[in-house]
Amino acid sequence: MVPIFGGLAGDEYSFKKTIVGLNADATSGKIVAVGFYGNHIHFGYGSEGGWGDFGPEREVTQSEKNVLYKVGDRFALDLYKEYLGKYADELPGSSLYFPLSMKENIDSTSVVRTILSIDEEKKSMTFAGNIPEGSYVRLMKGNVDKLIDASSNAAIKTTNEQSQIPQLALLVSCVGRRIVLGVRVSEELEVVKEIFGSSTILCGFYSYGEISPTLKNVACELHNQTMTIATIFEE
Repeated sequence: MVPIFGGLAGDEYSFKKTIVGLNADATSGKIVAVGFYGNHIHFGYGSEGGWGDFGPEREVTQSEKNVLYKVGDRFALDLYKEYLGKYADELPGSSLYFPLSMKENIDSTSVVRTILSIDEEKKSMTFAGNIPEGSYVRLMKGNVDKLIDASSNAAIKTTNEQSQIPQLALLVSCVGRRIVLGVRVSEELEVVKEIFGSSTILCGFYSYGEISPTLKNVACELHNQTMTIATIFEE
């Protein structure tokens, strides 16, 4: 399999329209991919969120693509509000602090799913990624320090897979993390610099979803609210 890294384009915090281009004017509805090959090029990857699970794991019983209607025998929004307590009054803004972890089946590696919007009438929740029927979800929560530590851990993961310091590191961080971290957002970059050192060139962007392999899916997986890093060096 060919590992795939990257992220979904964003438009700041508007969630309305994105444009992408390569050697031409950027337009909507585009996907751009750049391929690398050769016997002397090496890649590493790491993706960490810093969010912790809480509450029981529950099965998704009704959903349509990225819209979640029911978990078990409960309406998704009712269940979510019950766990949020006082933070439920601050929805949808507070949802960035309480994403969901999702596993497509009981043995899958979990990925983070960000809540984009809620529907009070249908008692549903819309996510930045599909939540299939039959998958399993748990609520998540985190704090600023754990999110920053996760960036460091993502960088460490990439170094564990490579025998030398990378020449280039591509950092893709979720726009939701940027909102939650606020004035401390630069710290998630500083801790990555500390791991790689001054000889590694860092570049990247804030995304609406991060694309990176996992240990159980070598090709790629869609992540939300993570710091995802791909590293490259050529012998």
